[in-house]
Amino acid sequence: TMLRRGDRTMLRRGDRTMLRRGDRTMLRRGDGTMTGPDAGERPDHANAGFRQLFGDDGLTFGLGLPLTGERRGTPDPTEEIRLAERAEALGFDGLWARDVPTHWPKFGDAGGAFDPWALLSHVAARTDEVALGTSSVVLPLRHPIHLAKSAATVDRLSDGRVVLGVASGDRDPEYPAFGVDPERRGEMVRERIAAMRACWRAEFPEIGGEWGELDGDLDVLPKPTTETLAVLPTGNARQSTEWIAEHGDGWLFYHLPDETLRSYVAEWREQAGAKPFAIAVGVEFADDPTAEPEHLHLGYRAGAEWFRDYFRRLDEFGVDHVIVGLRGDDPEAAMETFADEVCGEIGR
Repeated sequence: TMLRRGDRTMLRRGDRTMLRRGDRTMLRRGDGTMTGPDAGERPDHANAGFRQLFGDDGLTFGLGLPLTGERRGTPDPTEEIRLAERAEALGFDGLWARDVPTHWPKFGDAGGAFDPWALLSHVAARTDEVALGTSSVVLPLRHPIHLAKSAATVDRLSDGRVVLGVASGDRDPEYPAFGVDPERRGEMVRERIAAMRACWRAEFPEIGGEWGELDGDLDVLPKPTTETLAVLPTGNARQSTEWIAEHGDGWLFYHLPDETLRSYVAEWREQAGAKPFAIAVGVEFADDPTAEPEHLHLGYRAGAEWFRDYFRRLDEFGVDHVIVGLRGDDPEAAMETFADEVCGEIGR
């Protein structure tokens, strides 16, 4: 059943009072302002996209691009945008583009093929509210001035919907292709995050690193819609949990077994308080809605009933947002099944 955008409470918030997370219900209000034990003013990165994903006390859902399921070649752009519009109409909270500069067949998929900023700009022009995320930009392969400008540009064009997942990368041949020493990835992640923050926050910033130097004579425009964009390190990004908690605006992780995930979220709450925790999970629906799970790479194949219970557990663990990687031969049917039989049932 197609849901109008105004009817999203059927999918998301309306009946979630029964799934409140104990002491975490006091951590966020609907406007994104922090409340409760870690109370403070609205964060300077809480743009419209961040609030769409994390401005509520219930679990939210986004979809990983490409939506067509074409991961080893180039997706049909017309179909990709049609499905993006459909995803927003169904009530999904975010659409997440991957950053895979080159295709390495040995690794597996091509990551959707398209440049993430060009793709998200196109999606922004055809949608209204859905958050536009990257999962995730490979910082050592990107110059921070270019990246700061691209991210702020799409943020402006989309009325503040960009959320920036960042990573250290994992495709070995890309580092020599870009002339990057892979042993310096951790340092490069730290330097590039600091450089982007300076470009967004300051007029005529003064900052330098191995990437180059801004000495106060040049400015980087446009600035984003908020003082800075939300930056979510992905995985460990060659950093400690303490560093990510201090310098990140949330933590984006890959699929983990339940007990491992529970321990990671608990550690994150100790280190980062109310900052959001998001996870990516592959989902393939079995024909039988009662089917038990089969493990897939970074996800599961199971019936809708099992997935409902699974995502209820993630909500109880304290996960704030899930990037769902839908698999199967009919991506639109999978989107509708997830919206109707998983999202629409979780709060009931």
